[in-house]
Amino acid sequence: MKVITTWTGGRAFTAVGDSGYDINMDATEAYGGLGKGATPTEMLLGALAGCIGIDVTMILRPHLEKITKIEIITDGTRKEEPPKGFTAMEVTFVIDGDIDNKKVWRAIRLGKDKYCSVSDSLKADVSFNLILNGEESPELV
Repeated sequence: MKVITTWTGGRAFTAVGDSGYDINMDATEAYGGLGKGATPTEMLLGALAGCIGIDVTMILRPHLEKITKIEIITDGTRKEEPPKGFTAMEVTFVIDGDIDNKKVWRAIRLGKDKYCSVSDSLKADVSFNLILNGEESPELV
């Protein structure tokens, strides 16, 4: 899977993945952006909620006709100093419908522990490369 993210001016970027959909991101005005897109940190919380939400709906597929609402509130706590990464994330499912608590919790646990690739990816090693003016450029220290 590959996503290509292109600078569109200022602090704004547009990402396009294999699905072909544009994802517009921008910094808030406090960070020099125009606020014309979601912030990358909002996207991260949204990606986590969307991923586990898809998994939960797949696991609960036989019971979906009994569910009238699924809302996922993802709350992230960030460090005070740069880099202001997340120190904790809390995912709250708000579900209405005629469904047993045990079935929903089973689906959430399976999503978290077995199926949600975004949740699992939050543990990944991240490496960086640079191609400068068309040539691979090693990190100079």
